[in-house]
Formats: sequence, C-alpha cells, structure tokens
Amino acid sequence: MADDDPVILRLIEVNLGLEGFEVETATGGEDAIAKAAQVNPDVILLDVMMPGVTGWDVAARLKADQSTAHIPLVFLSARTQDEDRRKGEELGVAAYVDKPFDPVELVTTIRRLAGRP
Repeated sequence: MADDDPVILRLIEVNLGLEGFEVETATGGEDAIAKAAQVNPDVILLDVMMPGVTGWDVAARLKADQSTAHIPLVFLSARTQDEDRRKGEELGVAAYVDKPFDPVELVTTIRRLAGRP
C-alpha cells in the first residue's frame, strides 16, 4: 500500500490486517517501487496523487518491469473522473477504488485480486 497520507495508510493497514492480510506500507512512489521488488506482493494498492513519483508513475514503472508486471494494481484515489479511470486502464490497473472508500468494498476487491475467498 502506498499513500502519502499516514492516516489512510494506518486505516488500510488495520482493516486489511484484521482480514488476515500482511500489509507493507510505503509513504511515496519510490518507496513503493522498491518494496514491490523486495516483497513481490499479491496485490499493490496505490494512491494516484502522491508528491514526486505519482501513482501513475509507479504503475507505469511496475508494469514495465518483468519482475513486477504480473502484480495486480489497485488505484485508491479521489481522482474519479472517467479520464482518470481510462488512464488507469491504459496502465493495466486491475481495479479503481474511489476515495472516500468503503472498507468492505476495498477488502472484497483485494481478496478477489489476491485469489482469496
């Protein structure tokens, strides 16, 4: 999970942890890319709007790298315009969850993409 808002990071970490997921957090794009390569997670959850390296940039770099291209990406964002969703689709993002988000919807999406019942 990568987000520049520590409150959102903690909220998601707790919610997913309660559902049995191990959660690695990153506070920015470069950190997310490094952790993805190290951990090889089942799913990567990204905020689109982060300073410096944005979620768009992270997604493009992860999809361009053979070692991380297979990992499903989920955008969690307040950017909910059709054009934003199309850009996510073009980058190969598996799902787009709007902020403010429903924790149940987020868990359902993560479970589906991680192949967990």
